[in-house]
Parts: sequence; C-alpha cells; structure tokens
Amino acid sequence: MIFHSPIPILRSFDEVKAKEFYVDFLGFSIDWEHRFEDNTPLYMQLSKDGCIIHLSEHHGDSSPGASLRILTKNLDSYQKALLEKKYKNSRPGIQDMPWGTRDMAISDPFGNKLIFNEEKST
Repeated sequence: MIFHSPIPILRSFDEVKAKEFYVDFLGFSIDWEHRFEDNTPLYMQLSKDGCIIHLSEHHGDSSPGASLRILTKNLDSYQKALLEKKYKNSRPGIQDMPWGTRDMAISDPFGNKLIFNEEKST
C-alpha cells in the first residue's frame, strides 16, 4: 500500500474573491474547474509546486475555519514577493515558533488559515 499527500478541501463562497486571493495573491495555478451546470457551485483544483488544494462552494464539502500547514522552502523570498503585491487584505509576517519552524500564517477570505512554514536554519 502506498499513501500520498492528502489533498485538503477548503470551503469558499465567492469565485472572484477565491481567484483574487489564491491565484493573483498567493500565486497558485488553476488546474481545473468543475460545475454540474451553469449557476451551480464551483469546485476547483489549485496547485503551486507540489502543493495541491481543492476549493469548493458546495455546502457540506467542508466547513470554513480550517487550518493547513504547508511546508515550504525560501519562506523569506515568498513573503517578500507577497508583500510587494500590496494585497489590501493581508500583509503576512513570519514568526519563529518554539517547536523549530518559522511560520507565515495567512487567512483566506472565507476564514480558512494557510500556515506556510519552514524548518529554522541552524
């Protein structure tokens, strides 16, 4: 048996805000989008490097308020790139954590929290 990384499903409520946040601000790409028909909820897959996230407007797929820890490298460079975008709803900072990581937490427009983290350099 082989296990792969889980793919989280995060709740979203507004396609425009989701794309503004995840694609324009965080730099994820849209891999695919699905609707059962016009004017129905959107379900889509986003990715950035090896990180895959599903966003769903479907009631019952997930609840807002989830937290994800996303292991990264070059967190300082990513933070700098995000700050340069001057996104009006987030100016993320990096915090040294007592358990040995550096974390940059960012909340999406739907109440979900993405925590980008890397191991502290020794």
